[in-house]
Amino acid sequence: MKKRINLALQGGGAHGAYTWGVLDRLLEEEDIEIAGISGTSAGALNGAALKAGLMADGKGGDRAAARENLEWLWEQVAGIQDFRLAHWFAPLAPATELYAAALESSPLFMASDMVSRVVSPYAYGPFYVNPLERIVRHFDFDRICAKGGPEFFVSATNVRSGKIRVFSGAEICPGAILASGCLPAIFQAVELFDATTGQTEAFWDGGYTGNPALFPLFEGDLPADIVVVNINPLHRPDIPRSGADINNRINEISFNSSLLRELRAIHFVRELISEGKVKRGGMRDVLVHMIADDELMRSLSVATKIVPSPIILSRLKEAGRAAAERFLSEHKQDLNIRASVDLQEMFG
Repeated sequence: MKKRINLALQGGGAHGAYTWGVLDRLLEEEDIEIAGISGTSAGALNGAALKAGLMADGKGGDRAAARENLEWLWEQVAGIQDFRLAHWFAPLAPATELYAAALESSPLFMASDMVSRVVSPYAYGPFYVNPLERIVRHFDFDRICAKGGPEFFVSATNVRSGKIRVFSGAEICPGAILASGCLPAIFQAVELFDATTGQTEAFWDGGYTGNPALFPLFEGDLPADIVVVNINPLHRPDIPRSGADINNRINEISFNSSLLRELRAIHFVRELISEGKVKRGGMRDVLVHMIADDELMRSLSVATKIVPSPIILSRLKEAGRAAAERFLSEHKQDLNIRASVDLQEMFG
């Protein structure tokens, strides 16, 4: 019997390669059906590659094509032709924490980071280029927007209103994917005609308002199970001291805040249902699962989010596969039966 799940894919720049590894492992499970996908930023890129691949057979079941699509995506992000080279060299490179620290302290990164803080992306005029555009333009949007396969939702932030905008179905275009990953200090806002407002709107990264948005996965005939792939550490035991560490933690907190609000709302509803204050079926009883590796993500830095080192991407993919393997071993039997995240412990 198939187990149907929804996927909620967080954004976090190049750290999204961890999600690639998670998806790569989940796609090996023939009895797990992906019914819905909500993605933001890197999660939107992964989600688009995943759905386009699944729809290669016209039915939403081409797992091999989905895995190939995801590998192609991250080869493009890394700027290499074959990830096997990075995989072979990864064991020979310094430890991940040392590699991340060296990257963060490199003169080139420090200079580019300084420029991004004082120079507007609009200052580049005709020389401005969004480096993700060359990748997104190669996505097969006929497959991404197809009615078959998993339902797909992409989140962005409306610059004027500060509200979340969730794109779905035929609304998902190259601009929507680029908008979802538009960090305002690095990229110019993505402007799109928005049928909901009847005018052209400017959009920034969806991480500010939904990283990722869970509520689109509550409706319709989608399953109750939501598997969150979390790539921003929820907890850091040490107080950040350096300017870079402080800014990185501020970014993590802001990009986790919307997810935590939605998880708290789910916890509240589940308590109302369990206490009999709301009839079962009156509100959606969501079963939350999470795949994460906070220890690994704490060893990385803002530099590894922005600079897509093939070595780090390869390690992130393998870590994602390992985390998915642990999740399947410990909680696959829970899918469609019970939640594996203790929201009472998280918020009680």
